[in-house]
Amino acid sequence: MLYLLPHLDFGWAIDQAILGEEDRVVVVRFGHDWDETCMQMDEVMASVAETIKNFAVIYLVDITEIPDFNTMYELYDPCTVMFFFRNKHIMIDLGTGNNNKINWALKDKQEFINIVETVYRGARKGRGLVISPKDYSTKYRY
Repeated sequence: MLYLLPHLDFGWAIDQAILGEEDRVVVVRFGHDWDETCMQMDEVMASVAETIKNFAVIYLVDITEIPDFNTMYELYDPCTVMFFFRNKHIMIDLGTGNNNKINWALKDKQEFINIVETVYRGARKGRGLVISPKDYSTKYRY
């Protein structure tokens, strides 16, 4: 699914993608292109990219090619999805304790659309932390 979404190949390109969007959420998937978890996430993101194009744009970054952001964003997981709006990192409370990013593959397209829409609505109101529409804590065993 890599070929369906724009891939950023330089640290400068990532900065420009985040800085350049004024009205849409920038969704960046950091990970390895060959990783199975990333492939699942990429498939979901590619299938909804057309649906959410009015309020979000999706980019892929291979963290082995561009290790510049690994320490800054603590990118230790095989697949990490982060959200930015007007050059500001938008955190999302998913019930997992890590509010900075999603570090697992979502399998449901509508779940991903709901999360991005929630981030967009909260970011437009000036919030730096939004609450996920679904609780992903382990006690519910998703």
